Amino acid sequence: MQTIMKHRYFLLLTILLLTTVSVNAQRRTRSVVSESSQVVKDYLDSLNVMRKRLDSLQQVNNQLRQEQSDGRYFRLFAPTTFYHSGAQKTLSLQPRTDDELADAIDQAMMNLYLRRPDLVVNNESNLLAVGSIREDVNQELTPELDLIDIAAPVPDEPEVVPINLIVQKPNFWKFKGDGYLQFLQNYVSNNWHKGGESNYSAVAAANLELNYNDKDRITFDNKLEMKLGFQTSPSDTVHKYKTNNDLLRFTSKLGVQAHKKWYYTLQLLAYTQFARGLKANDEKVYSDFTSPFDLNIGIGMQYNVDALGGKLKGTLNFLPFAFNFRYVAREALISANGIKGDHHTLEDFASQFTGELKWNIIDQLSWKTRLFAITTYHQAKIEWENQFELNVTKYISANLFVYPRFDDGNIWDEDMGYFQLQEWSSIGLTYSF
Repeated sequence: MQTIMKHRYFLLLTILLLTTVSVNAQRRTRSVVSESSQVVKDYLDSLNVMRKRLDSLQQVNNQLRQEQSDGRYFRLFAPTTFYHSGAQKTLSLQPRTDDELADAIDQAMMNLYLRRPDLVVNNESNLLAVGSIREDVNQELTPELDLIDIAAPVPDEPEVVPINLIVQKPNFWKFKGDGYLQFLQNYVSNNWHKGGESNYSAVAAANLELNYNDKDRITFDNKLEMKLGFQTSPSDTVHKYKTNNDLLRFTSKLGVQAHKKWYYTLQLLAYTQFARGLKANDEKVYSDFTSPFDLNIGIGMQYNVDALGGKLKGTLNFLPFAFNFRYVAREALISANGIKGDHHTLEDFASQFTGELKWNIIDQLSWKTRLFAITTYHQAKIEWENQFELNVTKYISANLFVYPRFDDGNIWDEDMGYFQLQEWSSIGLTYSF
């Protein structure tokens, strides 16, 4: 009996424990379900809030698009700046305008100025100093698009178009020249206290050049110089006029470049005069056309001078091997020109040097010089021609000519020895091309 009672108590206790566990389990289940439902509800609520925010942003965006991006909203989003319009409306007797949006923005900016002045970092005066505020912020910006035609596809083989192609051979020849005609007049009365004599003189000159330069190695220069001058003087009872300048000279040079400014040179020099050479009150003829006539052929080296920034240019010819030929047509002048016997010609070997330079000192003043020296080792001759030319205008110039000369083949003079000197100055017309 006791055993049965024990089993009953054990069974009752077991049922009681199971019932308690079941109730607790139900309670826990309900609690978990309740907590899960709350999480789901909070999540759904957050989604609704987020959707409403997105909807509000979309509405604002749509509104801004509908209002065509009104530039007046710029003040609300740009760094805080004090604009004058809000203060002017506040202090004005008629603070409102017909533009409600502008009034609302100005009112919002004024509230910001009054409540948070520490946020104002700039003002409208500074902006105006940098650059004016645009007045076209309310205008619609319409992009301008230029429509272009679709390019046609490029053919694989270009179309051949016939053209007329003319190839011209470069002209390496250059022709130039210059000349002048000048006069000199001097009048002295018979009772002039220092004496003297009236005279008139005139001189004409022309220089012609034909040069070849292939810009590579070959040069071929040709120069013809002509000069003739006359003078009159009452004291000369024998001659009405006589020459004071007389020159006919031709120079030809063939050059082959050796190194930079140095050229191997073959030079031909021929010179004589136009008319008879006379002296006052003397009927003797001292020189004449082809009396003498000199021909020099020399071989050597030439150096091209280019200095002083291009203002000094010219050539220096060193001809250690030269052949000199002289011809005298007048028999009376044969012996005076170093020819012995009844011959009219003289041949000899010599060495010579020829230097020609031109220096443009200034734009209006230039100096031309020519130094010619030749020696046959028993006779020497040196000629140094100097011409200073002053260009008064384009067609008027003044010239000073100084011509010292040394020739030990002439007769010794008591005053000058073997030296000779000629000098003259004039003014007149000039022309170059």
